[in-house]
Amino acid sequence: MSSSSGSIGETYYDVLSLREDASHDEIRASYRSALLNFHPDKLQAMCQKSHPDDVVGERYFKVQKAWEVLGSSMSRAAYDRELQAAKGDAMGAESIGLEDMAVEDKGEVVELFYQCRCGDYFFIDSVELEEMGYPMLRIGSKVSLRTFDALPASIVLPCGSCSLKVRLLIDSGSCASIDC
Repeated sequence: MSSSSGSIGETYYDVLSLREDASHDEIRASYRSALLNFHPDKLQAMCQKSHPDDVVGERYFKVQKAWEVLGSSMSRAAYDRELQAAKGDAMGAESIGLEDMAVEDKGEVVELFYQCRCGDYFFIDSVELEEMGYPMLRIGSKVSLRTFDALPASIVLPCGSCSLKVRLLIDSGSCASIDC
C-alpha cells in the first residue's frame, strides 16, 4: 500500500520509508536507520559542497518529527485519522472553516452544523472533536479548536441524509460565534 498521494504530499511514513500498516518495531528500526543516515554531522562532510546546511538539517528534523508522531500510539492514531481524512478529501469534498459553521451551546456540549444542499446538515459536537484530539476552547461567545502540535488539520464530515461530505479545516487561528 502506498502511503502517499499526489494531493497529500510527503507523509511521515514516506519520511521513514514505511508502509502505513508498519508495526511499532518496524517504525523504530526505520527511525534509527534514518537517524544515522541523515545525521547532520555525518552528512555535513559528504554534502558540504553540493547542499547547503539547511537542506541537510531539514531532512534530519523531518525524521525526528516523524518518529515523534509515529512512535507514540496516541499521536500515530490521530495522525492516521488525519491522513485518512485527507485521502478521503481527494474525492471532491468541499472545504469549510469553523467560521462557516453554525454553533449551538447545549450546556456541556457544543454542536457545530453546516447545511447541506439536500437540506440536512453536516454535524459534529465538542465531545466527538475532543475524542479525535481537537479540544474546543470557549472564550465568551466564541469557540475555537486546538490542533495537535498547533498544525492545521481537517476532518471529513458526512451529511446526515445524502452521500455528500465536507472537509472542516481546523486552524488554531479560526473561531466561530455561538448562536444564542
